Amino acid sequence: MSHPDPYGSTEPRGWDRPAPALPWPDTDLEPGPWRPAPAAPTHPTEPGGYARPGAAPDTYAAPDTYAGPDTYAGPYPNSGRRHDGPGRYDGPPAGDRGRPDGPEHRGPWGEPARDDEYPTAQIAPVRDEPTDQIPAVRDEPEPEPPPGRRGRGRRRASAERPPTTTPTTSRAGRNLPAAIGVGVVLGAAVVVPLFFFMPAFMAVLATAVGIGIWEMARAVRRSGAHPPLAPLVAGGVITVGLAWFAGPDALCLGLLVTVLGTMIWRLGDGPGNYQRDLTAATLIAVYVPFLAGFAAMLAAAPGDGHLRVLVTLVAVVLSDTGGYAAGVSFGKHPMAPTISPKKSWEGFAGSVTAAAAGSAVLLWVLFDVAPWWGALFGMAISVSAVLGDLAESMIKRDLGVKDMSNLLPGHGGLMDRLDSILFAVPVAYLLLAVFVPVVS
Repeated sequence: MSHPDPYGSTEPRGWDRPAPALPWPDTDLEPGPWRPAPAAPTHPTEPGGYARPGAAPDTYAAPDTYAGPDTYAGPYPNSGRRHDGPGRYDGPPAGDRGRPDGPEHRGPWGEPARDDEYPTAQIAPVRDEPTDQIPAVRDEPEPEPPPGRRGRGRRRASAERPPTTTPTTSRAGRNLPAAIGVGVVLGAAVVVPLFFFMPAFMAVLATAVGIGIWEMARAVRRSGAHPPLAPLVAGGVITVGLAWFAGPDALCLGLLVTVLGTMIWRLGDGPGNYQRDLTAATLIAVYVPFLAGFAAMLAAAPGDGHLRVLVTLVAVVLSDTGGYAAGVSFGKHPMAPTISPKKSWEGFAGSVTAAAAGSAVLLWVLFDVAPWWGALFGMAISVSAVLGDLAESMIKRDLGVKDMSNLLPGHGGLMDRLDSILFAVPVAYLLLAVFVPVVS
């Protein structure tokens, strides 16, 4: 027999009375024939409902049983709820709301809830504390480093040590002040001995050839080739000296001696990679000392050799300067983007124009050559200088290097300055031999 509902309902519990007919025709909720319920779960929290205490093993009480429009009866004792209709629920009486021993704080069978099941029931409510009693947070100053030491990444500037500044670079990627300073020093090192002591100029040329051979041999080692350095440097100096003393035939003989000496020297390292090393050595011997030998033959011309070298160097400098100025100011169309992306057709036009104008005036003043022949000389020198620059750029691109070395600030290596001159001096030697015959 069920106990009376403590919340005002005198009717028995939902499981002690038959369910009345529903007020709406819902076939899914109409009572059907009785059938045995499945076994009750072993744990009261498992889904599927709870077995009523004292009930037969084959009986099953649903978790919530609807007892009518006015009363909501559940499986828990003292859990009656006022329900005035399908859409309204008033909840538990006001006296039991918030009580630790109320129906919402009891276990499934009506026993008082344990503290470990509802740990928040014993926690004191949080009160709003006044914020005027909290002390204000003050910004503490950062501790200063010990004397004599400075923070990481900082540099103290003083009168003796100014602050560090990043060097300015031009649009062409050069450190322009350093490039101008190094260019002036190199020009003085060439022009002064050229006009005052020719053997000193030959010593400067031989030194430049030796440095150029060293830079090339060092660069090609990135491709796996190891050309012997000693025979190349010795053969290069000999080649330039033979060109100075004996002319074109001796120049070719010096190249042959350099290549043969490199082949013999390389035999001592065994047959491994012999062909690759010899190919790289031959390229270096032709590119640096053989082409530089034409500068020695220009200087060896009797009477006006120093002037021949001068007009050639001036034409190369004008070509380089005019191309740089025009390319920076007007360059929009790349000339060879896969080889040298910074070269443009506008810069090439500036190179040809500057070299042609300067050579026309210079050859007319120094050699009494007609200006149009001087302009043709300047244009040929400019084209050969640009081709020499592109050829060295292709070699560096193939080797995966930006500069041959970092010997000259703002310029890279010495070969980065000799590339235009090495291609220009053979053209100058040929054209000056036609325009300005050698005076015996």
